[in-house]
Amino acid sequence: MRKWNFSAGPAAIPEEVLQEAQAEMLEWEGSGMSVMEMSHRSSEYTDIANKARQDLIDLLKVPNDYQVLFLQGGATLQFSMVPMNFGLRGVADYVLSGSWSKKAIYEASKLVDTNVVCTSEPSNFNNVPNETSWNCTENAAYLHYVANETIQGNALHIPPMTNAPLISDMSSVILSEPIDISRFSLIYAGAQKNIGPAGLTICIIKNDFLKTASAELPGMLQYAKHADADSMFNTPPTFAWYLSGKVFAWLKNKGGLDSIGEINKLKAKKLYDFIDNSDFYSNPVNKENRSIMNVPFLLKKPDLDTKFLTEAEKAGLLNLKGHRSVGGMRASIYNATPIEAVDALINFMGDFQSKHG
Repeated sequence: MRKWNFSAGPAAIPEEVLQEAQAEMLEWEGSGMSVMEMSHRSSEYTDIANKARQDLIDLLKVPNDYQVLFLQGGATLQFSMVPMNFGLRGVADYVLSGSWSKKAIYEASKLVDTNVVCTSEPSNFNNVPNETSWNCTENAAYLHYVANETIQGNALHIPPMTNAPLISDMSSVILSEPIDISRFSLIYAGAQKNIGPAGLTICIIKNDFLKTASAELPGMLQYAKHADADSMFNTPPTFAWYLSGKVFAWLKNKGGLDSIGEINKLKAKKLYDFIDNSDFYSNPVNKENRSIMNVPFLLKKPDLDTKFLTEAEKAGLLNLKGHRSVGGMRASIYNATPIEAVDALINFMGDFQSKHG
């Protein structure tokens, strides 16, 4: 039996998907070659790419007036591409709610005028400030927020109301539950959480918004160039795209985002309830902003952290160490992490508390 992987990313991939890929590693469907050896412009690979894109569109119910792009560079490149393409028309508004939004602001501020509409940094990012307190710019070029802060484990569960074009980094929450795509002008997400292996980035852009993008940038930095080329402006990360397509098919077979969303809420509730009912563990995030994907927790006795991690690994529970900037523990419970893994973690935490509490 494989061990349970609670890594924040690159994260667990469904075992069924890995088994399928293993079976096709040497040769894909009688083609005489591996997917990794195919030309990205071959008819075989075009079929793979188109099916993956359509399955993603089906899962997210992407409206017809949006482009779905498969790009490279991770969400980190998007921190620069977004302001380069869309930030020259005025002030760009940003929500500062954690480490990733802070990095996005840092990169954007090198390129365009930015306005931080709110911040929870004074409270160590244990919440997302209430929307009524935001100091937004009139006629802003766009409003950017990180839907789920992977490191701090906080989330904004409902998209903010705004007249500005709404942009969101959804790297660690996309595909975890249904999303109303029509609320957004642009969504981007690094793959290595719920989508597939690292190396791929999904961008979903409304056509009307795309028309306003800068055409003065180098080709690789223009969303329009990638859209015109069906994400084949240059050689894409073909294996990551292929494997992500298998994850999309797996999700559809599981009943889609409504089904996986209910499972994810149940997993998170189980873990948070256990933590809240313990006097040995604690979660620092305000309840209304708790992430359903990334659950940080602290031990009552921090000197036991190393022992907790050592014994957890022996018990088959991997990658529970919190981010170095936060400390403590973090359990990332993405789609590929089943309820059984959460149950195993809770049982271990209970046993550890009995021994050391």
